[in-house]
Amino acid sequence: MCARACCLAAVLAMARLAFAQAAMTSLRAASDVAPDTNPHSEFWRDAPRVLASVDALGKPVGRYATEVRSRWTAGNLYFLFICPYQELYLKPNPVTAAETNQLWNWDVAEVFLGSDFQDIRRYKEFEISPQGEWIDLDVDLHKPHHEDGWVWNSGFQVAARIDRAAKTWYATMRIPFRAIAPVPPGIGMEFRMNLFRSEGPPANRQEIAWQPPMASTFHVPERFGLLRLVGDR
Repeated sequence: MCARACCLAAVLAMARLAFAQAAMTSLRAASDVAPDTNPHSEFWRDAPRVLASVDALGKPVGRYATEVRSRWTAGNLYFLFICPYQELYLKPNPVTAAETNQLWNWDVAEVFLGSDFQDIRRYKEFEISPQGEWIDLDVDLHKPHHEDGWVWNSGFQVAARIDRAAKTWYATMRIPFRAIAPVPPGIGMEFRMNLFRSEGPPANRQEIAWQPPMASTFHVPERFGLLRLVGDR
């Protein structure tokens, strides 16, 4: 039993190392807040941050670089996207009361999150548009049509706004932990994660990534990085 357990531990350790190309930390907050798009608010101003600054093949995107911040509580995981834009590509007649299927065909910010380090082809996907439209998916890449996972509902909440004078849009997500992990959160907990943004019409589409998938699809879990929960500063 000891040999088998040690072997399993070694396999899991190797799996974690495979995803340790990059890591983002999420800072614990004292209490939950409503989704907040103000990067200068008390909730967001000291939050850890990373830049999604390359395209799908790892080429720097320059002025499209997107800042992403994260915080967490006992109940929820939060993300804030700060998205400088050149050309908005928005869906006409937006609906925010219900999810918008195939929202990925328009401008969006995206979080891919997986808590299973053994089956890396299973994870959750969360998207938000500059207009506050949203979609969440239970992704299973073992299936021929993983996009069918959009019928799943995480119960996450979103907010978004566009600052046209500054040519920047802001979006935040509040994701219940019960939707993304089988156990309650704690300091040191880790997720497999990647962050993306898409901007512009099909003829001038710009894809933006934190960890480049090195493929024509974002759905390359072998290229994910890590999100790690940390305590108060």
